[in-house]
Amino acid sequence: MAVKSTKTRPKASLKNTPKPTAEEMLGYYRGMLLIRRFEEKAGQLYGMGLIGGFCHLYIGQEAVVVGMQAAITPDDAVITSYRDHGHMLACGMDPRGVMAELTGREGGYSRGKGGSMHMFSKEKNFYGGHGIVAAQVPLGSGIAFAFKYNNTKNVCLSYLGDGAVNQGQVYESMNMASLWKLPVIFVIENNKYAMGTSQERAAAGGELYLRGKAYGVPGEQVDGMNAAAVKLVADKAVAHCRAGKGPYIMEVMTYRYRGHSMSDPAKYRAKEEVKQMRSERDPIESARNWLLEGDHADEDMLRGIDREVKDIVADAAEFAQNSPEPDPSELWTDILIEA
Repeated sequence: MAVKSTKTRPKASLKNTPKPTAEEMLGYYRGMLLIRRFEEKAGQLYGMGLIGGFCHLYIGQEAVVVGMQAAITPDDAVITSYRDHGHMLACGMDPRGVMAELTGREGGYSRGKGGSMHMFSKEKNFYGGHGIVAAQVPLGSGIAFAFKYNNTKNVCLSYLGDGAVNQGQVYESMNMASLWKLPVIFVIENNKYAMGTSQERAAAGGELYLRGKAYGVPGEQVDGMNAAAVKLVADKAVAHCRAGKGPYIMEVMTYRYRGHSMSDPAKYRAKEEVKQMRSERDPIESARNWLLEGDHADEDMLRGIDREVKDIVADAAEFAQNSPEPDPSELWTDILIEA
């Protein structure tokens, strides 16, 4: 059913959320804006034929990773699926290296061999980028197992989508994580459509955060278009894991403005629905309005942040296009370890 269009501007108020400081909100705003501008540029480069293979953009979902990342430390780990560029940038990975990998260049994080879906950074504790649906979930539990085995207080954020949540390996992972009290947070990014199928048609039982109830895994649903709200619940989940109480599920209600991938025309949803989400719920515009209405920033300051972000993205695109393609010998690297 089509949703009626509305001209209502995104609300600046952050209901049911402790008031963030101006510094925190400026940080959220800049982080989300960097991801948005980066993804827009990636879409342009894809259209120019400079990015090959699959490319899944994160436009609309920026508040999820920005809020989650604000709740963890650099020693914690992140693993996700193939819609991963935003996660990389939120982790502090260099936009140059991310864009170079997207374009298959030597300067990329996987030296041009991984592309959009398979980038890693040991330095930033980012473990991918995985192209197989839900494959990252047991791997994330394995990372959490290593944290517990080594007696650290670190946690692993294991991201998955509302489509992946129906895969069997997700429940094997939840079961083991609960049995062994592993410090893993299963972050379900519910953008309402698993590829082209709505959640209502694909997932029985309604609320996805309740999927771990049979295994004794607590869960909570949160507004994923609000970075401050995500941070609030993420703090609670992280504290739960660090206290040795085992895993936690967060169902983060978000929305993607583009199709599942660049090759998806997204004809399975009404244009009015997307337009309404953009006009009423956009996380960047909401943060911007909060800053302006509360006199925490003025237009000049925000324009300055926008210019800074655009310069970073333009530099990343230029670096990527000027970086050489990998030497053919790279085909034989990273495939075998002789011990």
